[in-house]
Amino acid sequence: MGEEGGTAMPKMKLTDAAVQRLKAPPGGRVDYFDATLPGFALRVAGPTPSTPEGRRTWTLFYRFGGTQKRISLAPPYPVLGLAEARRQAGDMLARLAEGHDPAAARVQERIEAKAAAPDRLTFARLIEAWRQAREGERRPRYVAEVVRCLRQTLAPMLDLDASNITAGGAVLALDRIKRESGGTTANRALSYARGCYGWAVKRRMLVVNPFAGIERPARETPRERTLSVAECGAIWRAAETMRGPFGSIVRLLLLTLARRDEIVGLQWPEIAADFATWTLPASRAKNARAHVVHLSAAAREILETTPRFHRCPLVFTTNQRTPVAGFSKFKAALDRELAVQGTPLDPWTLHDFRRSGVTWLAGAGFPPHVCDKLLNHVGGTISGVAAVYQRNQFLPERARALDAWAAAILAAAEGKAETPNVIALRG
Repeated sequence: MGEEGGTAMPKMKLTDAAVQRLKAPPGGRVDYFDATLPGFALRVAGPTPSTPEGRRTWTLFYRFGGTQKRISLAPPYPVLGLAEARRQAGDMLARLAEGHDPAAARVQERIEAKAAAPDRLTFARLIEAWRQAREGERRPRYVAEVVRCLRQTLAPMLDLDASNITAGGAVLALDRIKRESGGTTANRALSYARGCYGWAVKRRMLVVNPFAGIERPARETPRERTLSVAECGAIWRAAETMRGPFGSIVRLLLLTLARRDEIVGLQWPEIAADFATWTLPASRAKNARAHVVHLSAAAREILETTPRFHRCPLVFTTNQRTPVAGFSKFKAALDRELAVQGTPLDPWTLHDFRRSGVTWLAGAGFPPHVCDKLLNHVGGTISGVAAVYQRNQFLPERARALDAWAAAILAAAEGKAETPNVIALRG
């Protein structure tokens, strides 16, 4: 048996290929000792609820003062590779031969390093510096998401000097993220880390960006689901049967083609007194630009009949303090209702409404630049130099487009056929 309940396996020559194959039983752990360096081992812990992919830590067992001790080398594998781990373990054994306790020596080194360089730029401090610099420049939610993602996915790197993280170490870390959390999460970690380092390089805080030039860990397939008007009408009918604010949220998403979080965080001061328009503030917009949304008659009716809470600016809330949550459960309930009504749909998401709406509007004769403005896209058909001079927001055209889309949705909800080619585009 190894220390602290870990099973000790027969000694073996640890190689990069062998390390990748070593496993441990679920909930247990195994110490694989290196045949070439006394006491040096790889501790492999099996899957747990908090670490479903398990954990691999380089370890050195030794005796000092008649007591068996164990010291873990940081960071864990694969951030710390075999060659570097073996080198560190060898240095510790050399100190042991000189009569020094490796664990005590490492503690002292940390104390001295902190005293000598209290402001050393670790990866954690780099993230914090980036956060402080971007506050006020980027949407708060975006900044918070970048910080959360980097701290969570690249946690083993947080205490490392930012300048000591190599491209090879970055690739190994991204491969681990892909195995544990999926390709999309790994892609986001790469993008955020590359941006964070890129900012530091431009500020002359660092010389090299280790995440630059790394291929994306996974290929993402863009969603292409476009709902027909008949499918949107079925969703409208199903949403009308749902209790609480969720049904109203889904119907407003259909009518406005806004993003889910924009509707969920909707506040009464953002809505005009006559309910004609909703102005999304720049602080809540994805592109940090205020956006005026025309409210069709159907949208106005939903808002006019939504109860208000005293001293609570939120339109959709169940506790009068925070916006509603729990959309995964509601979406499942909505799909069940669609099946009950005899109109089950192929897999779809709330975000598909935006693509579906502008696709229908294009078929109804509305020009692309109007659809771009409806979605609050920065680029689109008017970009480059033209975008610098073209400041028209096409508000009347956008209002006619959303009125036409609302009419098509309501007609489909009543079982009537869609007629996209009879839209009059003149005022």
